[in-house]
Amino acid sequence: MPKILIVDDDPIIRNLLLQILEPFEEYGVELLNANDGKVALDIIKTSEPEIVFLDVMMPNINGFEVCKTVKNEYLLKNIYIIILTAKGQEVDRQKAMDSGADYYITKPFNIDEILRKVSTVLDIHIP
Repeated sequence: MPKILIVDDDPIIRNLLLQILEPFEEYGVELLNANDGKVALDIIKTSEPEIVFLDVMMPNINGFEVCKTVKNEYLLKNIYIIILTAKGQEVDRQKAMDSGADYYITKPFNIDEILRKVSTVLDIHIP
């Protein structure tokens, strides 16, 4: 069963993404969520989700560090990490890519872009 992990310290953003991605549950996708980087790393280690939506500015461990840990320490290069952040500067985008992120989306985000990216990565096309 494919899994998507949503990591954001803002419960409103987490719940919004859960709602947006809910149609994928009908195709067997399990939606997981975490409110900080430490919890996210625990979930990633045990569940190995196919996709992780990852905020940058979070307590305990920031999104860049989570991404680096997943890709370089855990060697889970097959996990598709989407940085989803309010940080829209090019330097932040480059830092995300340098940390191993696969894709970068700034808030406020486009719902269609989120759905398209998940559809492409999981090869599940919802109507």
